[in-house]
Amino acid sequence: MTVIIITAFEKSPDRGAGLARDTRVRWALEEVGQPYEVRPVSFRAMKELAHLALHPFGQIPTYEEGNLTLFETGAIVFHIVEQHAGLLPRDANARARAITWMFAALNTVEPPILELVNAQILESDKPWNKERMPLLRNRVRDRLKQLSVHLGDAHWLDGAFSAGDLMMVSVLLRLKSSGLLNEYPNLAAYVTRGEARPAYKRAFDAQLALYMASQQSVSPDSIP
Repeated sequence: MTVIIITAFEKSPDRGAGLARDTRVRWALEEVGQPYEVRPVSFRAMKELAHLALHPFGQIPTYEEGNLTLFETGAIVFHIVEQHAGLLPRDANARARAITWMFAALNTVEPPILELVNAQILESDKPWNKERMPLLRNRVRDRLKQLSVHLGDAHWLDGAFSAGDLMMVSVLLRLKSSGLLNEYPNLAAYVTRGEARPAYKRAFDAQLALYMASQQSVSPDSIP
């Protein structure tokens, strides 16, 4: 059996909160019942030739399976769900809709969220940041309102849980600390349902364990 190997941050900047994109890949693999191994990569190693041969933009995660190498979580998760049953409906039309929601999560909902997150974390010291933040938050609200209207009182976006929900929940998780999700109770509940899935919990626990191990490796007790 060919071993699946994914890469992840050796020391994740989110401190094990599950926001790094390898968590999405882990979750998909857990949902379809596929074992995998993880190769931690340092920030320095991410810019070296060996890793750039796997991911030309020097990021994580990457996915290796035999002679196949992939990067970008959308492409990786799409490959996983195409190869293994469990996250795409059998009905052709429902399957197409689930794939549409995967793209919607990454191309329509995530960009304004990332813009907001980057402004909060990377641009907080800029003189224009304070004036710009309300605009960014309202752009996110626009998308959340549209998504909330579509979801209504349903549990998932289109019938049963699918890869579209996996991607959408993964994207929305970035907003938990912002308070914006709480303005849309059905979306907050939607994310909570995603987090409650056993496969998500296994994926989250695995990436957290990696982060905790990285912390122990630099603990005071380990310094001569």
